Amino acid sequence: MTLYFTKEHEWIAVEGDTATVGITDFAQSQLGDIVFVEVPAAGATVKKGSEAAVVESVKAASDVYAPVSGEVTEGNQALVDDPALVNSAAESEGWFFKLRLSDTSELEGLMDEAAYKAFADSQ
Repeated sequence: MTLYFTKEHEWIAVEGDTATVGITDFAQSQLGDIVFVEVPAAGATVKKGSEAAVVESVKAASDVYAPVSGEVTEGNQALVDDPALVNSAAESEGWFFKLRLSDTSELEGLMDEAAYKAFADSQ
């Protein structure tokens, strides 16, 4: 499994042509206590850079963007039932959705973990 990051603070874990997407621990710490999450439905098509999910905290509402294009295979219903899971496990059980990649070349512009850490530290 290969892990990538975006400048909008999403992470994407890729295995073959399947990817899992969530927000980074840095992002959830900036948002504060998460109170509402909306995830895309299976079968939805997302385009790289477009809004794919919504996360609301006591501080702000924010969109979660699709780091790559593809078809959503699963939205994380556990987050809908327990939005605070994003705070406690942002980069594991707190994932937002899974998708089937439509263009693996879109991964080329994303950051690896070291590049993302340097980017987040500069924020």
